[in-house]
Parts: sequence; structure tokens; C-alpha cells
Amino acid sequence: MDWLRIGAFALLILYHVGLVFSTWPYELKSARSYEWVAYPLLALNAWRLSLLFAISGYASAAVLARASGTAAFLRGRLARLGIPLLFGMAVVVPPQPWVWLTMAKGYDHSYLWFLAHDYFTFRNLDGVMVPSWMHLWFVVYLLAYTLVLVALKLLPARVRTWLHDTGERALEGWLLLPLGIGWIYLARRLPGGWTDNHDLVNDLHAHAAYLPMFLFGVLLRKSEGVRLAIARQWKLAAALAVLGYLGVSAYEWHFLADVRIHEAWQDPFRVARATQSWCAIIALFGIADRYWNREGRWRTTLAEAVFPFYIIHQTLILVIGYWLRPLHPDPLVEFAVLVAGTAVGSLAFYFGGRAIGPLRPLIGLKRTAKRAQAPIETPPGEDSEGAPA
Repeated sequence: MDWLRIGAFALLILYHVGLVFSTWPYELKSARSYEWVAYPLLALNAWRLSLLFAISGYASAAVLARASGTAAFLRGRLARLGIPLLFGMAVVVPPQPWVWLTMAKGYDHSYLWFLAHDYFTFRNLDGVMVPSWMHLWFVVYLLAYTLVLVALKLLPARVRTWLHDTGERALEGWLLLPLGIGWIYLARRLPGGWTDNHDLVNDLHAHAAYLPMFLFGVLLRKSEGVRLAIARQWKLAAALAVLGYLGVSAYEWHFLADVRIHEAWQDPFRVARATQSWCAIIALFGIADRYWNREGRWRTTLAEAVFPFYIIHQTLILVIGYWLRPLHPDPLVEFAVLVAGTAVGSLAFYFGGRAIGPLRPLIGLKRTAKRAQAPIETPPGEDSEGAPA
């Protein structure tokens, strides 16, 4: 799970840098965009966030099992997630809406003016809500899902056992793949479809997809039957994920060619995307269990670095891209500088915050470092000094 989370986040950085060069909406766009960039983005888009929610559910279940009680678990999670969220919204995130407003909305004030006069006004500023959590919406949703997990923990034991056994029976056999595909398909048929708005209250279709994925991770942490089902079916899932991706890519090709897709073809698209989403996750869990379930020299450090990297990476992408834009660099140079600059800046953010005790909680780390290496079987997240994926 640690290696899977590390790999997923590395792809997330590449994904966000790719958005800069795509024709898709993003807070910052390169001077030149390319339609073909959509195809590598489509390879990740359907499953990347759902995978991270599933891994976070797995980690949360592990932390809950080791906590001294439900109240202690909740306090720990509120601190571990809430402190970086507030710090991020107040300090890390503000350059993002300023770059967005400056580049796309014609905002003509300096960043310092924006910070002093506009950012903390709690209003809609030319279509951008300030203050904002921007990419930290994931942490907000994870906090909400943590409350759901706590509520489930407070249910009578017989009810919890029934829920666990029902979920396990449903997913430990041949229904693993069709049930998951069907659930994502139905969730994304809700108004809003595949476009999340990152509004905690008015994002029903996203919650319908991400909350069950989080709970699937919780179930997986406690279910050997589901793990074995994944081990048996991950190769089939991988093949189906590729087929789903090809279907979604065909739809994208028609869309870019300005061919009007008849309403009758919308459902095949949703099925293809749901198939890609669920089956890619099952395949990745199977691959990780089969090939990545081993120790590595950098596992603990990289797992610890994931949450700090997550907090800072999008701000770095937007700020670096904003500085590069007037220079009109070659696209390959621009891409390389964005990736390298984001990696170096994230490392500096992580190592700097890790070395100073009072700063550690602000970037999602425990106040004091662990003295011993975490065992290989430790689930991702807390014990490897990381926070949620």
C-alpha cells in the first residue's frame, strides 16, 4: 500500500503538470495547448482520486484499530488532517487563486494586495471563492468520511458485523468486478456526472463515488476474502481497464473532432469510464499485493513525504508556470522545469518542515519523528509518518 500510494502521487504531479498543456480547464494554461495531451490524462483521470480514497480508507481502518478508543482516533485524525488544512488554506493555497484570477480573469493587483485586501473576504471574487481550499478539497472530504467511519464504529457490534459480512460476501467472489463497475456507473449518472465541483455540501455525485471507495478500503483492511478475490481477478481487471480506456479515448477522439455524439452513446461512455475506473483500481491493488509487498530503503521516507508533497505541489506548479509564461519557453523545457521545480520545491518543503518540530504538524507530520523503522506490514498513512494519501 505504501508503494502504491507513493506511485499514485508521483503520477498525480505529472497529471497536474499535464493539465497545464491540455485543452481541459485548469487554473493555469501554457501559451500552447495540445489536444493529444488528453489521452495520457484519460489514462489516469477515471481512477486516480478513487484509488487515493481507497488507500486512505485502508489506512484509517488501521489507525482506528490501534487507537485507544474512538474518541482518541477522532481527535488524532482531526489534528492530523485539520491543522494542515487550515495552514494550507491560510498560507500555502493563496497564490493559486491569485494566479488564476491574474491569468484568466484579468485581476490586476499584486499578490500582496490580493492577500491583504481580497483573499480573506469570504466572497465570490470574479467567479473564484476566497478564501479557498483549492486542491485541499481532498482533505476536507477525507475529514467528512472520517466522521462517517466514526459513526459506523459507534453502531452496535452486531450491526457492524452484519455490514462487514454483507460487504465481504458481495465482493469476495465473482461479483467483485461487476458490482464495482455498476456502483460507479450509477454514481456518475447523478447530476454532475464525472465533473466534481469540490463543494462539500453540493457534490453528491462525487460523494456517491468516493465515500463507498473509502469504505471499500476500510473493508479491504479487514477482509482476507476480498484480498484473495483481488489476487484472483486482477489480471482480468487489468484487461478490462485497458478496454475501458480505449472506449473513453474513442469518445474523446470523436469529441475533439467536433462530431456530435448522440444521447444514445452517453451510456456506453459511462460504462466504459466506470469499467476503467474500478478495474484499474482492482488491478493496481492486485499488482501491489503481488509485486510490491516488500521493504525498500526509501519506503518510510517517501511514504512520510506524500502528504507534505500533496499540500505544496499544486501551488508550486501554478507559481512556477506563472513565472515561466512571459519567457515563452519551448514546451518540452516548460514541462521539464515544471516537473523538476515542483519536485525540488516539494522536497524542500518536506525536509524543511520535517526538521523543525513546531512546523511538523502544519505539513501533516507527527510532532516528533518515529525512532524505529515501521514494519513492512504496516498499512500506509500514520505509522509510516505519512498522512492520508
